[in-house]
Amino acid sequence: MTLSNTLPLRRILIVFAAVLLGIGMPQRTHAEVQPFSSAFHGTDMAVTDGTQYVRVGGRGPAVLLLHGFGDTGDMWQPLAEKLVKDHTVIIPDLRGMGLSSHPEGGYEKAAQARDMAKILDALKVRSVQLVTHDIGNMVGYALIAQFPDRVSTWVVMDAPLPGLASWDKQLLNPKVWHFNFRGPDVERLVQGRERILLDRFYNELSADPKGIDEQSRAHYAELYARPGAIHNAFGGQFAAFAQDAKDNQALFAKVGKLKLPVLAIGGDHSYGASIQTEIASVADNVQGAVITDSGHWIMEEQPQQAIQVIEAYLRKTGASR
Repeated sequence: MTLSNTLPLRRILIVFAAVLLGIGMPQRTHAEVQPFSSAFHGTDMAVTDGTQYVRVGGRGPAVLLLHGFGDTGDMWQPLAEKLVKDHTVIIPDLRGMGLSSHPEGGYEKAAQARDMAKILDALKVRSVQLVTHDIGNMVGYALIAQFPDRVSTWVVMDAPLPGLASWDKQLLNPKVWHFNFRGPDVERLVQGRERILLDRFYNELSADPKGIDEQSRAHYAELYARPGAIHNAFGGQFAAFAQDAKDNQALFAKVGKLKLPVLAIGGDHSYGASIQTEIASVADNVQGAVITDSGHWIMEEQPQQAIQVIEAYLRKTGASR
């Protein structure tokens, strides 16, 4: 049994009203981390110099879900349980995060995207609809730019792309000081205090700190306290941003604007509607959606809004293929 399946079941989510895209204003409802159902199985899959832990479930058109920092693939459980009824759902823990292994290198997002293509090959999946958040956006862009025939639809959530659009301006935001917070002494300071560090992100980047419940905080603090996890997040994922910026600029110069349909989602207390403009700088066919009463942690703060918006878009664009 994996760590993801040892935590207690969450309380039943409170009923919600409606969603965006013209359907109405939803009630507020928060999510605790819940184990994946028996429809999913997890396995360690070989990638460059290590393994990635990948959950797979269901049958039908494939959907790939990529998380970011402060989360693991567990963040997608409420959406995955909806999609698994008639989709093949693929949910990795990103390199050096969650239950994946901890190699020293390979954290450039273009390199991670190549590993993701190998995972799809191993699963005999040719094409996916892609849903991403935070660092997952960066791996997702690199996947599409390098392998455009492997992704048919992209839902991108609440984070910019290194080296593109307003990235340089974003680096001046004091809230992203952690991009350069790394090194052995930093890791010594954080060791044993991972919960304090993560609370800073949950508290400052949410619409309301109470939207990230205690169970979720404890769950992710336990995962980020695993040996190598903070080192790989800071010295791997974050440290690679400078190279990611160069790689993205080279990819954009080569492939130009992406042609696939894209839905750009922002929390109204975070990127909001500006995320549509951000992604429209690299893609031609971009729609936007804003999740109300949410900061950066959309799947934790307002899961039902997010699920309905994402599921509706995936089904609409999947049917039109």
